[in-house]
This record gives sequence, C-alpha cells and structure tokens, in this order.
Amino acid sequence: MDRPLRIVVAKAGLDGHDRGAKVIARALRDAGMEVIYTGLFQTPEQIVQTAIQEDADGIGLSILSGAHMTLFPLILDQLKAQQAEDIVFFGGGTIPPEDAEALRERGVQAVFTPGAPLQEIVDFVNGACGKRRALVG
Repeated sequence: MDRPLRIVVAKAGLDGHDRGAKVIARALRDAGMEVIYTGLFQTPEQIVQTAIQEDADGIGLSILSGAHMTLFPLILDQLKAQQAEDIVFFGGGTIPPEDAEALRERGVQAVFTPGAPLQEIVDFVNGACGKRRALVG
C-alpha cells in the first residue's frame, strides 16, 4: 500500500481531558501519518467501528479518568468481536506500572505514560503498524 499509516486517536468514556490525545495526534500527523481523532466521550464500540470504517492500521486510546482497566479491555473485546484483532491497539495516560503490565498481558501492544518522548510513540506506531500492514497489506 502506498498510503500513509492511518491511526485512530480516541477518548473513551466520561474522560473530558483531551490535551494529551491532541498532542499525540499532532505528533503522528507530523510524522506523516493520517490521524482520525474521534473526539470526546466515545464508546468502545464507536471507537472500533471508526477504526474499521476508516481502514485504520492502529488505535491509540488516551485515558486520564482512571477507567483504563475497564475501557482498554472493552476495546480489545470489541476488536475480537469484529474480527479486527489485527488492528494495532496502544494507549496511554495516567496508568500505574502494574496496571500497564496487566494491560499488555491482556493484549494492549504498548502503554505510554505522561512524559513519554513523542519520538518513542511515533517509532512504536511506525514499527507496529508497519508490520501489520506488511502482514495484511
């Protein structure tokens, strides 16, 4: 495929803080990716449907509300239910290290916390989504 990587950046649940999501969206865009920002207050179902409809290579979920142990697994469940488990799923926010490890064990491919270098996130997305594209492309 010759198109740029396409990434959905999402905010789920009642979390109304989106500055971090917008910073990540801009960094990915500046790195040459197409970014679809879902806006605030999305359900896991809406986020996964957006990713499928937009033919996204990845979903990045931003959480600051403390609901990460509920919302991240719901996204994983929706990806499985929609047979879209090949879409790279990563996220970030105020997530304690032990919760981040549990989320990775569950299937979240990367968890970034506040202060993570933007280049580290861009490099992860390029690598993981590039591999996905090579497999399904």
